[in-house]
Amino acid sequence: MNTTVLSLLPRAEELIPFKDLDLSDPYAIDWNSVDMTTVDPWAVPRDLLNDLTPYGYVPTRALCIFFLAWFGVSTLVHLGQAVHKKRWFMIPTVVLCGAGELIAWGGRYWSSTSPLASDPFLMQIASAVLAPTPLLAALFIIAGIIISQLGPCYSRLSPKMYSIVFLSCDIVSLIVQSVGGGLAASDDENPERGANIMLGGIVFQTVVIIVFCVVSGEFLFRYIKDQSISGKTRERGTAYLRLKLMLAAVIFVLVLLVIRAIYRIIELSEGWEGTVITTEWYFNLFDGAMIALAMTVLNVFHPGYWLLPQQTIIFADDVPKGSTASLLGQGRSRNNATSGGDYEMSSSSRTPAQI
Repeated sequence: MNTTVLSLLPRAEELIPFKDLDLSDPYAIDWNSVDMTTVDPWAVPRDLLNDLTPYGYVPTRALCIFFLAWFGVSTLVHLGQAVHKKRWFMIPTVVLCGAGELIAWGGRYWSSTSPLASDPFLMQIASAVLAPTPLLAALFIIAGIIISQLGPCYSRLSPKMYSIVFLSCDIVSLIVQSVGGGLAASDDENPERGANIMLGGIVFQTVVIIVFCVVSGEFLFRYIKDQSISGKTRERGTAYLRLKLMLAAVIFVLVLLVIRAIYRIIELSEGWEGTVITTEWYFNLFDGAMIALAMTVLNVFHPGYWLLPQQTIIFADDVPKGSTASLLGQGRSRNNATSGGDYEMSSSSRTPAQI
């Protein structure tokens, strides 16, 4: 262990209190022999203080307040949107992600006022690593909804299995990262072991994202080419404008999460003393900003507003294969119901309302 994680070391009675130190040359002090719980951080030169903190720097207080406000507003809006549109799955996913980020940035703000304390560092490192995992789960569920509306016949997995398989992988990733975070926080002698386990969880999560993108890409390709999976009943829903925009938002959020995952892989692979983990702007940009932007995109493109109710989607299995004509107003409803505020009804046809 070096000075960057001194605050994690157990404090023995023989350690020297800060008040007994000769601060005429603070760089000559053996800080391993100092009781760090007694240190006044603001009495230490800033460059030396950066070396003594578990971060390798002192978190910028203004940025902590900025991200706390951003995540706070986005999370509250998501909660209101989920309740208003009754998209309850957004609460244990995106809202939970926001709550985790608030804990993480709360810990960083605490560290900006008490840079040598270990509790806020441990609070933020665990929360920041785990918080985005529920956000990814929301994308899996939204993808299942999109598949069910465009046509399950183009997907190798049913919409239900689509969500179950990828959500299960997401939960496994969350458990592995949680175990790694717990070990890193509790094992002062060998925190690298916990970091390596967290790294394994993030790598697994990244692989899951890649597989998800491949499977989803195949579905979109088959839908565009109208090539259903052999043996499945052909039902083709229309790619209405709102769904297209929702799909674009999901893809954009996935890109943000991949960027964040790559950052985390590089960070943890270097260890607690690496350049990436000890450089503040890397974290602010590639972790904080990526997740905050992802949550904001889902505020704007919320599935409750951009995806029509399932019972309003018209499927048809008797139109010419490869037809690009809208299937709204043709064929049949899967649930034999076509009522909904998104449609105007007439005696001769059903057409989408203005969107």
